[in-house]
Amino acid sequence: MLKQFIDDFSISAAFAGIVTFIIGISVSAVLIIEGAQHLGASPDQVSSWFLALGISIGLSGAILSWKYKYPVATAWSTPGIALIIASSQHYSLAEATGAFIACGVLIAITGFSGIFQKLLAKIPLSLSCAMLAGILLKFGINLFIHLPDQWFFTVGTLLSYFILKRVLPRYSIVFMVCIAFILSMIFCHVSFPAFSFQLTKPIWVTPSFSWQVIIGLAIPLFIVNLSSQFLPGIGMIKSYGYTPHTNQLVGWIGITQTCFAPFGAFSVCLAAISAAVSLDNQVHPDPKKRYIAGICCGLCYIFMGVFALYLTHLLLNLPQLFITTVAGIALLGTISHNIAVAFEDTESRDASLFTFLLSASGIQILGIGSAFWGLLLGILLYKFLSKK
Repeated sequence: MLKQFIDDFSISAAFAGIVTFIIGISVSAVLIIEGAQHLGASPDQVSSWFLALGISIGLSGAILSWKYKYPVATAWSTPGIALIIASSQHYSLAEATGAFIACGVLIAITGFSGIFQKLLAKIPLSLSCAMLAGILLKFGINLFIHLPDQWFFTVGTLLSYFILKRVLPRYSIVFMVCIAFILSMIFCHVSFPAFSFQLTKPIWVTPSFSWQVIIGLAIPLFIVNLSSQFLPGIGMIKSYGYTPHTNQLVGWIGITQTCFAPFGAFSVCLAAISAAVSLDNQVHPDPKKRYIAGICCGLCYIFMGVFALYLTHLLLNLPQLFITTVAGIALLGTISHNIAVAFEDTESRDASLFTFLLSASGIQILGIGSAFWGLLLGILLYKFLSKK
């Protein structure tokens, strides 16, 4: 096992895993702190949340990537923590923990029963790619939002990327991130907290169950996770030519959340947006060796959990300009890939267009994100127009 890992290892794949991790954690780490505090968590319990999330996300992603030999990037759900914050005034920490456990059980049942895979089989690939392109579009657009006031950094990073893509295409993302970090130190304020070897301690919260908390929080969280994370996550894997083991991925991830929920794992899901970085052909020209990126991403999450007190503080100190620029450039190939596949089939082009536009809108209806509604509208249009 170790020999195969060493033989398949590449710097570009490892770095893709690291970038996937950075994108995944830095977008919503502040929200996790806010959500835990709103539920009444102490500072030690907040750290325990990051420990539980890091270990559960890291283990599930690394093990599943190794087992199935394609990148399985896992993450927490940003829409999920937003839902928790919005509902936090109605529940205690113990009640919320009960909801996290119930949500994990529901996800596991949905996965192992095959219900989720049967639903996915009815969705055309062009619509899945249109949904993913819509979700990712804002990251490409955000690449330019700081251009008027930070054009030295943005233009410098973009130029380095295009030059590297021409000269060293396989390692273009690796060196681009390094150059972006150097430029951020020159043009932005970057502070490094003092390093501490203090390990994060897990803190058990005894769950409290009631029908009110299951209906009011567990089921909405379950729907949000499936629609905003698992649905586009599976679609992302399929869009790169892999055949995802949908039942096993969803089932085992649900079990992982159930086991770690009492320590603060409010959601363990397939990564949707950040996963694209680990799947792209820039990771490795051989698709069979890109699973290294999924393993390295998982190891980063485990490391984050163990040293959550330091690493979360460090990542939160990275300039937002650095995060948006690196994320935007890293996802350029994925955006163009999904747009090309989405509009390749002329029969589904109108349905793909509306799926793309609604998914990109970012609206929420009944607490469910635009990705779900965009895909739903696209399927209805596809069925209606195909009958003509």
